[in-house]
Amino acid sequence: METTTFDNDQAALAAAAAAARGLAEETDAARAALERGTAIASIVAHFDPDPEALQGVVLQSLLAAGALSTEAAGRAAPAASLAFALSLGRLGRLDLGLPAPTGAERVTAAQAEALRRMLLAVVSDPRLVLARVAEQLWLLRAARQGKPDERRRLGLQTRDLYAPLANRLGLTVLKWELEDYSFRYLEPDDYRRIAASLAERRSDRERYIEELQALLGSELHKAGIAAEVHGRPKHIYSIWRKMQRKQLAFEQVFDVRAVRILVDSVAACYGALGVVHGLWRYLPGEFDDYIATPKLNGYRSIHTAVVGPSERPVEVQIRTREMHAKAELGGAAHWRYKEGAPRDAGHERKVEQLRALLAPGSGAGEDPLERVGAELFREHVYVFSPKGDVIELPAGATPLDFAYHVHTSLGHRCRGARVDGRMAPLDQRLENGLTVEIIAGREPQPSRDWLVESRGFLASKSARAKVRGWFRQIDHEDHLRSGRTILERELARRAATAPPSIDELAAELGLPGAAELYVALGAGDVSAAQFGAALARRERREQPPAGPPPAALATGPESAAGVSVMGVGDLLSHYARCCRPVPPEPIEGYVTLGRGVTIHRAACRNLARMRTRQPARVLPVAWGADREQQYPVRFSVLAADRRGLVRDVSGVLADARLSIERMTTVTDEAERIADMDLDVRVHDLAELETVLARIAGLPGVLRVQRR
Repeated sequence: METTTFDNDQAALAAAAAAARGLAEETDAARAALERGTAIASIVAHFDPDPEALQGVVLQSLLAAGALSTEAAGRAAPAASLAFALSLGRLGRLDLGLPAPTGAERVTAAQAEALRRMLLAVVSDPRLVLARVAEQLWLLRAARQGKPDERRRLGLQTRDLYAPLANRLGLTVLKWELEDYSFRYLEPDDYRRIAASLAERRSDRERYIEELQALLGSELHKAGIAAEVHGRPKHIYSIWRKMQRKQLAFEQVFDVRAVRILVDSVAACYGALGVVHGLWRYLPGEFDDYIATPKLNGYRSIHTAVVGPSERPVEVQIRTREMHAKAELGGAAHWRYKEGAPRDAGHERKVEQLRALLAPGSGAGEDPLERVGAELFREHVYVFSPKGDVIELPAGATPLDFAYHVHTSLGHRCRGARVDGRMAPLDQRLENGLTVEIIAGREPQPSRDWLVESRGFLASKSARAKVRGWFRQIDHEDHLRSGRTILERELARRAATAPPSIDELAAELGLPGAAELYVALGAGDVSAAQFGAALARRERREQPPAGPPPAALATGPESAAGVSVMGVGDLLSHYARCCRPVPPEPIEGYVTLGRGVTIHRAACRNLARMRTRQPARVLPVAWGADREQQYPVRFSVLAADRRGLVRDVSGVLADARLSIERMTTVTDEAERIADMDLDVRVHDLAELETVLARIAGLPGVLRVQRR
């Protein structure tokens, strides 16, 4: 494995090491920690020679090894360097939580992406990202003589997290070595095979590229083309990836050595291409003009492969500086092409800011904290579970939000929380990088206070919806139990001789079934007196008739005027309260005991049940021809509560010249939802549907439903 030598500010590095050395005692542990910290700092210094960061890296190594206490460092070290060291230590706890290596394990793409974002989110100072990546490279180097399991664990971490992160931040020289180490540890046989095929050291390939750059630059200058020529030898992992992706043998990979030419115009691109092909023989089948025919992602460049000096194949890419900028940072960004990640403009913008900040030589003399600011990754907060999983929550989230995000049941049972090992209130605002542990009881016991926004317990709308759902279910079950108790008490008090049909009693009260009757009784929507009256009516109907049969009865006050039963009009009949039919809906009659014929919609569920028990009581009925007759209907309106809602609904009915026989409104103060029940009279179904459609179109109306 070839180790990269990084150029750095030796004076700044030596000063940082000397300052840290003076804080720790001369022990073997301190010397080993100092050596480790200095090695990591030497990598960091290549990109950012800031003394504060370099000394912080060395301090963190001493603190982690126990060679220096936080208290001692606080007394002697600069506050900024100590803060950097402590932040780096917290960031070092990030782990993928992978199982023991057994084969080709790989974290899911979603988890790897969340962890990459976590690294960017938990640090307001991007130098910490650089230091953590540099530390990972040091760990990889140190693991060469370590145990296979440890090497594999580091290889998995690096492949799925740190190498892609270095790629996104433009730390190319770090990315190459990270990828090669992870490849070496995870696929040792393939690594050795490709390394042997290269038959030359990386330093030799780099020297070849430097000579090629000089020659090509000179020839372009002679041709009058202003150009920049950059070169790189392809690293081992990249070669293997290309062989796998394109199913190539090593001999078919022609970009083991590659150069890139940047020019000012499209015309200069083709001029440079002519110079390249004039110098060396090009390889057939290895030419792609993505300027004339761009890729779908907008990428533009000319690719060709030639037999360069010493008969070695070289790939040449030619593009304008504008094309290069777009390829590196725009819609055709190289990292997105390699990783297949979805487009996220906000995330890309933030990554570009970090890349610019970490570029060698940028931002000299400026405070990185001021340049990046608090705008980065402010939309979400990223925290750890006790197992090391990364949880993404909305900004302002609390431990209670965390509990509901993990599982609804955990949220319902939440009693307290520990944040970074310390007890914390449930309304504490979480910050990036904290570890959250929920203390849960055996039984669910949410508090209604959690729904009060001003109390600040929940920032997530989904968590608040889960709490509301729990209370809605609890209230329903309480009403169900209470209603069943009330019903049984009323039946016992009246000493009913025969068990009544609860469904028929519910229909008598205009309710769909027994469960709805229990809930209405428990909630107080139906009083015990109303239920008693319905029970009394039912008992009267069950008594044997004392007069003539129903067909001979005179029309009474509840007559369904205009309806003929078996072709005969003026019979005692009334409209069923369970379905309230309206012409021209198909209807049928049901003969009751003592009340004549009840008129139902043919599709009524109650009628279907009664037909099953007493089919002989079902009679054919028909609507009359009286167009002025009005029919009772009931419907409900569910709407967001607002001033003027009742007035608007009443206005629609008034415009249609319909009279309101009954209107009740119940408002849920917590949800700010109004539930209205109305009884009106209409001439026919078309008139009813027109009115319901107009009400449904009113502002804030959520649902209009016929009962």
